[in-house]
Amino acid sequence: MSSTLSRLEGAARAFARSGWRATFDDYLELTKPRIIVLLLITTLAAMIMAARGIPPLALTFWTLLGGALSAASAGAFNCVYDADIDSMMRRTMARPVPRGAITPNRALAFAMVLGIGSFLLLNYLVNPLAAWLSLGGNAYYVFVYTMWLKRSTSQNIVIGGFAGSIPPLVGWAAVTGTLGAPALALAVLIFLWTPPHFWALALMTETDYHKAGIPMLPNVHGVAHTKRQMLVYTIVLFAFCIALVPLHVMGPIFLAAALIVGGWFLFDAIRVLRNEAQSFARGMFKFSLVYLALMCLAAVIDRVVFP
Repeated sequence: MSSTLSRLEGAARAFARSGWRATFDDYLELTKPRIIVLLLITTLAAMIMAARGIPPLALTFWTLLGGALSAASAGAFNCVYDADIDSMMRRTMARPVPRGAITPNRALAFAMVLGIGSFLLLNYLVNPLAAWLSLGGNAYYVFVYTMWLKRSTSQNIVIGGFAGSIPPLVGWAAVTGTLGAPALALAVLIFLWTPPHFWALALMTETDYHKAGIPMLPNVHGVAHTKRQMLVYTIVLFAFCIALVPLHVMGPIFLAAALIVGGWFLFDAIRVLRNEAQSFARGMFKFSLVYLALMCLAAVIDRVVFP
């Protein structure tokens, strides 16, 4: 109840804001900055892995800036296209477009400028492969996930998760101009991590999704089925991370993280399956963010310490 009240109070404050700072905050919110941070963590991890140390600072800056602009563009496009359903959900009703703080046309123009700027920056200041990979991920998120999958199938998160796997490929390509097995492994890790991460969130907000007509797994196939699927994906993720060691893609530090951090993530999935309280889903969702950060860190240390 308290979390619901806090969201409502936050929405009320959002409607009451005014001035240039409010406008800046609204455009920033269009970009979904918290998602950008996650994507940049995986991009930077792949860059350090590819360089086996700290990459050139200028290259790192332009790659991360280009990646941030690309992700911001995709987030803004998503906010424009989903304004109708965002207005129906308590979690998203205070976003700038549904509450009228930014018109759809201005938000669309903003998204296009960010996307074009990202591609040009990466193409000319990093390399063409990084630019096209980033653009491909952006296009997939907008056209495949947002405009098609999200409203048409309960597997939206599974298939759409491919978009979130692109940043480590961009990071690796920025340093090497090619793609490599460690970057592909990190991309697959993110792909497998995405369903349990987002389904944990969906378990907390299934009423909102149902109200907006979004076919998320819990409100289409039920909570019990969703929890089983979360466990299946977490088991596959756990096994995949361990398998990377005998395949000589990762080393002992990554293996330790896969067993300890991955084991805790798996334990969380089991607890979610066995308990009805939303607090367990909330706990798994929060830990999933820690899991991704720690696994990226372990991959980086492993690659640098054991070249």
